[in-house]
Amino acid sequence: METKKYTPEEEDRMINKAFQEMLSGYLQSNHRKKVEIIERAFKFAREAHKGVRRRSGEPYILHPIAVARIVSHEIGLGSTSICAALLHDVVEDTDYTVEDIESQFGKKIAQIVDGLTKISGGIFGDRASAQAENFRKLLLTMNNDIRVILIKMADRLHNMRTLGSMLPSKQYKIAGETLYIYAPLAHRLGLFAIKTELEDLSFKYEHPEIYKEINEKIAATAEHRNSVYEKFAAPVRERLDAMGLKYDMTARVKSAYSIWNKMESKHIPFEEVYDLYAARIVFQCDNEADEKKLCWNIYSEITDLYRLHPDRTRDWLSTPKANGYRALHLTVMGPDGNWIEVQIRSEKMNEMAERGFAAHWKYKIGEGEEESELASWLKTIQDILENPEPNALDFLDTIKLNLFSSEIVIFTPKGELLTLPVGATVLDVAFSLHSEIGTHCIAGKVNHKLVPLSQKLQSGDQVEVLTSNSQQPQPEWINFLATAKGKTRLRAALRRDRRAVIEHGEKEFADFLQQNGLEPDNEAITKVLSMEHLQHRDDLFFMIGCNEIALSDSMISRLKGKPQASQGGLFSKILRNPFAAKPKAPVEEETITTIDDNIDKKKTYVLTTENGVSNYMIAPCCHPIPGDDVVGYIDDDRHVVVHKLTCPNAMRLKSSFGGRLLSTKWDNRTEKFLASIHIEGIDRMGILQELIYIISTNMAINIRGLNIAANEGVFSCELTVLVEDTNVVTALCKQVKKVKGVNSAARMN
Repeated sequence: METKKYTPEEEDRMINKAFQEMLSGYLQSNHRKKVEIIERAFKFAREAHKGVRRRSGEPYILHPIAVARIVSHEIGLGSTSICAALLHDVVEDTDYTVEDIESQFGKKIAQIVDGLTKISGGIFGDRASAQAENFRKLLLTMNNDIRVILIKMADRLHNMRTLGSMLPSKQYKIAGETLYIYAPLAHRLGLFAIKTELEDLSFKYEHPEIYKEINEKIAATAEHRNSVYEKFAAPVRERLDAMGLKYDMTARVKSAYSIWNKMESKHIPFEEVYDLYAARIVFQCDNEADEKKLCWNIYSEITDLYRLHPDRTRDWLSTPKANGYRALHLTVMGPDGNWIEVQIRSEKMNEMAERGFAAHWKYKIGEGEEESELASWLKTIQDILENPEPNALDFLDTIKLNLFSSEIVIFTPKGELLTLPVGATVLDVAFSLHSEIGTHCIAGKVNHKLVPLSQKLQSGDQVEVLTSNSQQPQPEWINFLATAKGKTRLRAALRRDRRAVIEHGEKEFADFLQQNGLEPDNEAITKVLSMEHLQHRDDLFFMIGCNEIALSDSMISRLKGKPQASQGGLFSKILRNPFAAKPKAPVEEETITTIDDNIDKKKTYVLTTENGVSNYMIAPCCHPIPGDDVVGYIDDDRHVVVHKLTCPNAMRLKSSFGGRLLSTKWDNRTEKFLASIHIEGIDRMGILQELIYIISTNMAINIRGLNIAANEGVFSCELTVLVEDTNVVTALCKQVKKVKGVNSAARMN
C-alpha cells in the first residue's frame, strides 16, 4: 500500500480536528470536565511523537488520539483513561520515562501507562514462552486496574480498523491473535459492541471474499427483512404504547462473522440462516427496583401476541452473566413462520451490555452484584496465575477456556449459586469449591441421584460432591474438566506427584545421549529445549518420562548439526508444526523442498509442485485444497506447512508464531488432493449404488474411501475423494443433493 504525503499545514489541521472531535465527545459525557489535563497530555504526546509516521503515512499522534476517542466515546471512560490513552506509546517509543509521566500527570496516569508499556507489542511475541509471559503481565496489571486492559482493547480496535496498511502476513498474525484472545476478552468484559467489531474485522482480513459475499447478501435481503420486521413490530409497539412506556425498539442484524460461523458449524448456505436478526426493546426506567417487573410485563405482552419457543427463554435478570450482563431474552414465532429473538433491557442494562464493566464507573455501583462478579472472575484469573502451566500454549488455552464460554447456573446443597461454563462436570464443581475437594472427589449427587465425577451438568441442577481420603488425582481427569480453574488445579496437583517421572526421564535422556557418543551437558539440554520450544529442563525430562517426547535419531542428527534423515520418525515430522494432528500418511522427506533463509516475506508465496517435488507440506489436521483460504507456516526445518485459515491449529499458530507466517496462494495445477464429504439422508434400497454412479461415472471423480452406516431408516456416509479444488467439491455436493432421499452433503472440516 502506497503511503500518503501531507504538507505541515495539512498535518496540523488533521491533528487538531481529530483532537477536537475526541474532546467534544468527552464534553458531552457525564464525567467531570477536566479539559486542562487532557490538553496537556495531548501536547506532551504530540511533541514526543513529532516527526514519526504510521505505515499509512499519517502522523503517528493520530493513533493515540483515535485510541483516546474509543476510550471516551465507545467505552465511556473519563479523563484519567483519556490521558493514559494519549500517552500510551510515549514510554515505549520515545526517550521519556514513566517517572517523567508521573511528574507531569500524577501517579495514577503513570501507573496505567506503565501497565500498558509492559504489555506493548500485542499480547503475543514470536515465541510461545514470551507470549505467555506477556499475557501473565497483562492479567496481573488488569487485576490492579482494569482500565489498563480497557485502553489496550481500544488500542487493538484502532489497529484492526487500520489493518489495511499492513503486510498480508502481519494481517494474518494480528487478525489471528485478535480472534484468539482479544475478542474473547472483550466478551468476558461485557464489551459486546467491540467484541462484535473485532470479530468482523478479523473475518474481513482472513476471508475477504466470503466477508464481501455475506455483506452483499445481507444488503440484498434488507428490504424483505425490514418488511417482515415491521409486520412483527407494529402490534408489539401498540402494546408497549398502551403500557405508557418510553422505549426504543430496533432490529439488530447478526454480524457477518456470526452468520458465517453458523453456516460453517451447521453446514448450511446463507439462505438457510433464519435468525438473521433479533428485535431489541430498550425502555426508560427511573426506579431501578421496577426494572425486573417491567421486563416481565413486556414479556407477557409479547407472548400474548406471538407463540413462545418454550426452550429459548433466557432470564439473566435473576442471575446475571459472569460479565455483568442483565437482560430478558425470549424467542417467538414471527409472521413469516421463522423464529425471532427479542431482547428486553432497561437503558441502564443496555449501557452495561454495550460498555461492560466500564459502565460501573458511571453508575458508581460500589460493591454491587455485577462488580462482585468481576471480582470473582479476577480471583479465578489470580488462581491460574499462582499455578501457571509449564507449557506456554497450555497456559494460553487454559486462559482462553476461562474467557469465552456460555454459562450455566448450578446450586450447592445449601442453595448457593455457582456460575460455570456449559459442559461443566461434577469434578468442575469440586475444584471450584477447593483444590483438596477436587483431588479427593470420587462421585457426586445431582438432584439427589448418585452420578460419576465425569457427569455433565445442566442449568438448575443441585450438586453435592462426594470425597474420599484414599482418592488420588488421575491424569485422565483432565478430559472431564471444562473450567480453567479445574484444569489448573488438577495439573498443579499432578505436578506435585511428578518428581519420580522427572528423575526417570532425566536418566533415560542421559543414557540415550551417552549411547550416541554425546554428553548430557548444559549445551545439549539447552539445544533440545530450544528444539522442543520448552523453557525448563524439568518439563523436558517429564515429557520424556511420559513418552511425550521421543528420543529419536533425528534428535541426535540435529544435536550434531547434521542434516535430518528422511526416516526421522513420525514424531519429528509432527514437531515441524507444533499443533499438527497425527498424519494418516507421512509425506516422504525427499518430495518436499526447504525454503531459503532470505525469503522475502513481503511477497505472496506461490504453492507449486514440479516433477513430483512440492515446495510445501499439507497440514494433516485440516487438509486444505486449492480454493481454500490458506496461510503458510515455516517450521523448524524450513518447510512451508499449509493450513486452512479456519483451522483451530492455524489460529494458534497465528497467535503464537506470527514471525513464521507467509501469505500464500495456489498456482495453476493439475494434481489432485484428498477431500472428505459428509452425506446424510433417508435410507432406501439402491441409494448407495446411485451415489457411486454419480460420483464415479457421471463426474469421473476417484473415490478413495467410503464409510456408510444406516440406523432406523436414516443413513450417514463419510466419503473421501480425489479432487482438483474446492469448485469440484461444491459441484459434487450439489449433484449428490439431487439424489432422492439425500438431505445434506457438505465438506467436512
